[in-house]
Amino acid sequence: MKRTVPLIITFIVGTLLIVAAFVPHYPFDKWNNDFNEFFNIIQAFAFILGGANLMRMHGRRLVERGAGAFYSGVCLAGFLGMMTVGLFKLGNPAGLTGDVDVTGSWFEIGYRYLFSPTSATIYALLAFFIASASYRAFRAKNTEASLLLVTAMVILLGRTFLGPVLTGWLPPSLSFFEISNLASWFMSVPVQAGNRAIMLGVALGIVSLSLKVILAIDRSHLGDRG
Repeated sequence: MKRTVPLIITFIVGTLLIVAAFVPHYPFDKWNNDFNEFFNIIQAFAFILGGANLMRMHGRRLVERGAGAFYSGVCLAGFLGMMTVGLFKLGNPAGLTGDVDVTGSWFEIGYRYLFSPTSATIYALLAFFIASASYRAFRAKNTEASLLLVTAMVILLGRTFLGPVLTGWLPPSLSFFEISNLASWFMSVPVQAGNRAIMLGVALGIVSLSLKVILAIDRSHLGDRG
């Protein structure tokens, strides 16, 4: 029963969701709105579980003084501080009835002057890792890598002032071969086609996995390997 009941609930809810999504008529359209409300409630509980798990993991590391204990302490301090300020709306000019992110509140100040600069710093550090990965990926070892290298160089030059400088002398009849125009063409045609192919593959994978879960073929969410 511990596994049969969840499988039955999954089948019923999954089937109703599919029917409500493809039959926009009463009462299925109402079910779709009701399911959205249920998902919002589940999402709220998921945030609570995620926060509790974060506190458990970093709290244990902080107590045991393991590797990265200092950073775990910083993470917990930031999490608990922002949560307390947000829940009780400390320093909020509008009081408890105002929005949590109103201009001038402690939450808004912390987000703007602590969280945003820290996030920007982390993304800035990613540029060095991207440069290192690009160096390894763009080495022309074969035909595919050579095409990737040429395309990347065209797009990079087309996004800088060097593009018009290097090919600005071409006549209007050959304007397509200007680096800036080639970069735009690469982004709008081949890259867009690749993105759509990836999205189609992801969508088919989601459909396949969803059907396997609904039909109880895949029971990994219950702890089974099958």
